Amino acid sequence: MSKQRIFVPLDSAAVALGADDVAAAIVREAAARDLDIEIVRTGSRGMHWLEPLIEVEVEGQRVGYGPTQQSEVLSLFDAGFLEGADHEKSVGIVANLPFMKDQQRLTFSRCGITDPLSLSDYQAHGGLDGVKRAIKLEQSDIVEVIKTSGLRGRGGAGFPAGIKWDTVQGAQADQKYIVCNADEGDSGTFADRMIMEGDPLLLIEGMVIAGLGVGATKGYIYLRSEYPIAARILNEAIEVAKSNKLLGDDVLGSGIAFHLTVFIGAGAYICGEETSLLESLEGKRGLVRAKPPLPALEGLFGKPTLVHNVLSLCAVPWILANGGDAYAEYGQGRSKGTLAFQLAGNIKQGGLFETAFGVKLGDLVNKYGGGTRTGRPFKTVQIGGPLGAYLPEQMLELPMDYEVMAQNGAGVGHGGIVVFDDTADLMAQARYAFEFCAEESCGKCTPCRVGAVRGEEVIDKIAAGTDYDQNMVLLEDLCELMVDGSLCAMGGMTPIPVMSAVKHFPDDFAPRHVREAAE
Repeated sequence: MSKQRIFVPLDSAAVALGADDVAAAIVREAAARDLDIEIVRTGSRGMHWLEPLIEVEVEGQRVGYGPTQQSEVLSLFDAGFLEGADHEKSVGIVANLPFMKDQQRLTFSRCGITDPLSLSDYQAHGGLDGVKRAIKLEQSDIVEVIKTSGLRGRGGAGFPAGIKWDTVQGAQADQKYIVCNADEGDSGTFADRMIMEGDPLLLIEGMVIAGLGVGATKGYIYLRSEYPIAARILNEAIEVAKSNKLLGDDVLGSGIAFHLTVFIGAGAYICGEETSLLESLEGKRGLVRAKPPLPALEGLFGKPTLVHNVLSLCAVPWILANGGDAYAEYGQGRSKGTLAFQLAGNIKQGGLFETAFGVKLGDLVNKYGGGTRTGRPFKTVQIGGPLGAYLPEQMLELPMDYEVMAQNGAGVGHGGIVVFDDTADLMAQARYAFEFCAEESCGKCTPCRVGAVRGEEVIDKIAAGTDYDQNMVLLEDLCELMVDGSLCAMGGMTPIPVMSAVKHFPDDFAPRHVREAAE
C-alpha cells in the first residue's frame, strides 16, 4: 500500500508563516498515531492569504487546508483530514477554487504541484518536452519559434525576445553566454522567487534551450542575496540536472555543452538593469554601461550575451514544446502569451495569478484580489514596481496590455500590482520615489544622482507651502530633465510615479497646512 502523501510548501512566504513547523508537527503526530505518510515539499500555489496551505491527496484530488498553524495539526488529524474530511480550515479541492480555475497557467502549471527537485515528477508533468524538441532543430529554427511566439521580456521593458535571440545567434564569437536576471527587486513582485523555489528545473530547461538557440555554452543565474531558499533549491536542482545530463558537456546526448552557475548578488536594486548586472557578474561595482555596444554583441566579459528575466526564460520550454503559434494564441495585440500578475499591498487576497494579457486591471484587484484588505475604499494601484505609475479607480477598466498601458502613461512591468486604500498620501508616495532613486542610484549620471535628491527637496517645499506655484512648475521641469537625461531607466522612470500622482491626485499635493485645515 502506498504512503499517504501530504503536500507542504517550502516557498519563502509559506516558510515565513510557519510551514516548516507545520510539516514537523504533521510528521510527529503521524508517528504518534503509527500512520504511514510522506511529506512532499512543493512550491506555493500562489494563494498567499491561505499560506501555509497544506494539501492531502485523496482519490486523485488534492484537498487543501489553510492557513494552517502548528497548533491546529492535532485537530486536523482528529477530524480525519487524511481522508479529506471537513475542518474549519478546509478549502475543498484546490484545483476547483475560483482563483485557480480562472487562471491560464503555462509557466506556473507545475508550481505547487510537483516536487521541485524531482526530475521524474518534472517529466511526468511535461518537463523536458521543450528541450528535446530544441535538440532536433537548427539554431535558426529555434530562434524562429521564439519570434513566432511573440514573447517579450518579462522583466519590465517588454522588448521582443526574438530580436535579442536573433542578434546573439548571429554574432560571431568563441564564447557566448546566457545570463538570467533573477535580481527581483521591484516592490510587490515575487513571481521569479516563486518559480525558482517551486519549479527550478523549468528555468534550467529554459536556459539550456536558449543556449542551444544562440550557440551559448555557459550560463549564469544572477540571484539576489535576499533569496536564500531559492539559492539552495537552484543549486540542488543544478546538481540534479547535471546527474541526469540536462547540464554538462553533452546535453541529453546532443553532443552540445551547457554549464550553469548561480551567482549571488549583493542586493543592489540597480543590478536589475542588465548592464549593471553584467558589471557585477564581472566582479566590479554595479555601474550602468552606456549603450551601444549592446550586451547582445558585447556583454559579459565582452562576449555576446543573451540577458533575460526569469519568467522570460521560464516561458521558453512551453513555447518549444507546443509551438510559437500556440503561445501567440494567448493574449491580445502585440502582448502575447501569459503573465504572472502579482497582487500585493493593501489587498485582501494577495498572491500570484497567471493569465493571458488582456485581463482587466479591475478584475485582478477586485474579483481575484478581493479588494482592499482593510475594507476601506480603493484609492490607487501602482503597477510595475516602485517606478511604476499610480492609477486611479476610473482606470481599473484598462486591460493589462503593454501598448494600452503605455498609452495611458503606465506600464505592465514585471506584473507587480500594489493596491492602496483611501488613507494613502500620494504626495508622500511621490517623495518616496525620489527617496528610493537617491538610495539605489548607481551614481554614474548626474540627472539621476542629483535629480533624485533635488526631487525630495522640492516636494518638501511643496508640502510646506513654500513658493508653491513655482515649485510645482520646478517639479515638472525636474522630472522632464530626468527622463531626457538619465543614462538608464532608473532615473528615466523615477518621474513616472511622481507625475502620475500629480496628475491623478492633485488634491494630495496641496500644502500640508491647507489639507489639515480642510480636514
